[in-house]
Amino acid sequence: MLIHTRGIVFRSLKYGETSVIADIFTEEKGLRSFIAGSVRKAKSSMSYGLFQPMTVVDLIGYFRDDLDHLNRLKEMRAAEVYSAIPFDIRRGAVALFMAEICRKSIHAGDENPELFEFLLDNLRWLDTTKQPLANLHLHFLLHLPAYLGFQPQYEQDGEVFFDLKEGVFSPVPPLHTLYLEPQQAMPLLDLLHTPLEQCHEIALTRPERKALLQGLLQFYQLHVPGFVEVNTPDILEMVME
Repeated sequence: MLIHTRGIVFRSLKYGETSVIADIFTEEKGLRSFIAGSVRKAKSSMSYGLFQPMTVVDLIGYFRDDLDHLNRLKEMRAAEVYSAIPFDIRRGAVALFMAEICRKSIHAGDENPELFEFLLDNLRWLDTTKQPLANLHLHFLLHLPAYLGFQPQYEQDGEVFFDLKEGVFSPVPPLHTLYLEPQQAMPLLDLLHTPLEQCHEIALTRPERKALLQGLLQFYQLHVPGFVEVNTPDILEMVME
């Protein structure tokens, strides 16, 4: 089946001498794996640069019903041209982190146009904002689960604990040890209530961000089947202020 759709590249791997295999989250068919032949040749009709993580593309591809088989790209071009992400080490690091989280959280064939728009909005903001970036990855981690089926819930305002196992902000600690104390849970609740455009206003130190990131990644490990160790936080820590 030949389909024309937008997509967001999560990962690409070199294959053979000139080909590429790419995981692309498409607007029409969800996450699919594609093979693109001869794209690493000098005169290829598809630029190899299009296969960088979190590039937004417009593609035409042959889609197969069997999710275990590769789909084949026929054409692909840029759908969004970034002005800052490829040239700013901090923005690039956040984009890589988002790509890794998406690749480990979103499963093949999950058709989700609302999720596609969420990712697109985050990428556009990452590329254009003049505000500090240090909280963007935490805000992203807190709001992505709304599109994956495990959005954190809160019972009431005031001082709370965050139950990582149940995904609930609660005024009392749970009876197990998988939770965050109020000093960590309260900033997360603030970020959950704060629009993307204002997330930089939440005051956090570097050690606080690191601790919150570790807690959120544990939350993902508890709720996303097969979620394994994430590598990009080390890059974020090196480049963020």
